[in-house]
Amino acid sequence: MIETLQNAVSSLPEALTWLGIMLAAAIPLVESYFGSVIGVLIGLHPAVAIGLAVIGNIVSMLIFVLSAHAVRQKVTSSAVQKEETPRRRKLRERFDRYGVAGVSLAGQALLPSQITSAAMVSFGASKNAVIFWQIISIILWGVAFGVLATLGVSFL
Repeated sequence: MIETLQNAVSSLPEALTWLGIMLAAAIPLVESYFGSVIGVLIGLHPAVAIGLAVIGNIVSMLIFVLSAHAVRQKVTSSAVQKEETPRRRKLRERFDRYGVAGVSLAGQALLPSQITSAAMVSFGASKNAVIFWQIISIILWGVAFGVLATLGVSFL
């Protein structure tokens, strides 16, 4: 999948390459970390590749968080509560144990930031806290993978 995205982005006209990196990074599971790698591998300066990937991932995450917050507002206004699925219960237990910061920083190793952020908001976490910690996490993961990709490319 990453190679396909890399080929698609590199085939874009130069003026649209930056937009292609942002759009690729907005895809769950690609995110800032693989978006940074794609940008570095197609020849963008690492700072530009990382920045574009981070922006794309943040915009996507914001859409998910704000949507989840709006849905939660509507659902909690009605008194009827559904029973949690086992998967959701497991995610809630991790959320209760590690909090917004822990789930945001480590959660991207297991699930896309869009899914973890929407889940945290649906559990009742402050949308502002989720946004804050997700932005920090997206930046850290994007920088880490962008630097790793740069070091890997320099060894070739």
